[in-house]
Amino acid sequence: MTLEYTKKVIEHFTNPKNVGEIDNPSGHAIEGSPACGDMVNIDIKVDDKGIIEDVKFKSYGCASNIATASVATELAKGKTIEQAKNINWKDVEKELEGLPQVKVHCSVLAVNTLKKAIENYEETIGIKKEAKSIEEKAYDELKNVVNPNTGNMLVDDKLIKEVSIKEKKIILKIDLSDEDLYKNNINDEIKEHLEHLFDVIEIIFIK
Repeated sequence: MTLEYTKKVIEHFTNPKNVGEIDNPSGHAIEGSPACGDMVNIDIKVDDKGIIEDVKFKSYGCASNIATASVATELAKGKTIEQAKNINWKDVEKELEGLPQVKVHCSVLAVNTLKKAIENYEETIGIKKEAKSIEEKAYDELKNVVNPNTGNMLVDDKLIKEVSIKEKKIILKIDLSDEDLYKNNINDEIKEHLEHLFDVIEIIFIK
């Protein structure tokens, strides 16, 4: 499959911003899966006024993965923590003037990694989040899985028809054909998001 990238994507891929690491970062996160080929590492430095004064990333993956991490870090730099929390994957995609639908998940990964770094920072200064059940954690992760057929989230397209959780096993029924062109992409991305929560992940395409 030949993918067409915008000039903005090519620009941020060939000349990415904010590459590197921060010594003694205020917050740090690594997200993604080496098995799926995309990983992002983000460090943030927050000043005493709660402003992200510096942010760096390292990306292991494709052109879209590098470009989206470059843009996400650019959007976060100089923002307050609360402003940075409001950055979403659509902001990144818009800044890049679009992404191939099969690569939208890269913008989701970049933004999620940024937000995990912010969460890590908040934990270090004593801000604790309310504990969530494994069901709530699973649903939060599924809200970040992209349907490459539309460029929307699977949840937004109402394609997740049934979720069954028992201890460390989850069974998902997805309203897509077993012959769907992007079946393997969706399968891999779901597993990438859930593998840290469950030992067994069973995905059934039911259409």
